[in-house]
Amino acid sequence: MDLWGIIGCVLMVLLILTAVLSNGMVLICFLSCTDIRAQVPGLFILNLTLCNLLLTVINMPLTLVGVIHGQQPGGEGLCRAVGFLETFLTSNSMLSMAALSIDRWVAVVFPLSYHSKMRYQDAALILLYSWIHSLSFPTVALCLSWVGFHQMYGSCTLYNKKPEEGTSFMVFIVLFHLLSFLLSFLVLCVTYLQVLKVARSHCRRIDVITMQALVLLVDLHPSVRQRCLEEQKRRRQRATKKISTFIGTFLLCFSPYVITRLVEISSSTPINSHWGIASRFLAYSKALSDPFVYCLLRNQYKSCCRDMVNKLLKRSSSGHSNAERANSYVGNLVPTE
Repeated sequence: MDLWGIIGCVLMVLLILTAVLSNGMVLICFLSCTDIRAQVPGLFILNLTLCNLLLTVINMPLTLVGVIHGQQPGGEGLCRAVGFLETFLTSNSMLSMAALSIDRWVAVVFPLSYHSKMRYQDAALILLYSWIHSLSFPTVALCLSWVGFHQMYGSCTLYNKKPEEGTSFMVFIVLFHLLSFLLSFLVLCVTYLQVLKVARSHCRRIDVITMQALVLLVDLHPSVRQRCLEEQKRRRQRATKKISTFIGTFLLCFSPYVITRLVEISSSTPINSHWGIASRFLAYSKALSDPFVYCLLRNQYKSCCRDMVNKLLKRSSSGHSNAERANSYVGNLVPTE
């Protein structure tokens, strides 16, 4: 293996470890914080986190082994199971992101009727559809023997070894990406653009009230006025940055792999295996970015992590102080000369 291959493998290992830690932290927060569990979006977050964890723990290491050895890890049965799981988890995670965008759209556009429009039953139905949708494509591929080790991506994934079924497999791949990647991307764009529109409308109303207050407070110090104007600017940019992050990370991580797969099956032009592996692990990197994009940078999760750390520190400090008290008590019982 050359130097670039070694560097790539090291980066893959770091990606796997960081993704496990970040998604594990989200799962711990969900299990330990009742406020997070009580919210409807928590179901979508839990589903997305579990998909990312399984993908990180099972598929990423086996893909790394396949890249290093240049052949499928284990037997044919294991490879088919891993390919089935990868297709299911990837599609399910995409649909979970779309479900989160729908939830935020309902919360922002219909704030007064949110609790009646988005209940636990509604979230469970959305998740049920996501599972059925995500299971349908890998099940069909498994029945048609379209799952195997793909040398160009170094992983067990959707793969056709029969040239006579090339047209059918191409139609299948196109439908799969249309109904997973493109559908989720369109839902993200439509819902978040509506959210951005409503957020900008609210910002304009707040800006008008703020400017009227600044006009009335003529004796206000110039530095205070400047801070108010800067806060207006940050408020207008905050929603745009968040929505750009949601859509941008989705597009950046998944689109290279999807485009590469579509070009591969529709063109006779050979694709470099290094690019295929890089696009595959770029798609895997979404499992690393999701915990930070959707959870860990939010104040609710920050406060949950802070509370857990404080509890651990208090327990350790109390245990240490109890040990000191016990030692001092025993020391007092020991007779001195």
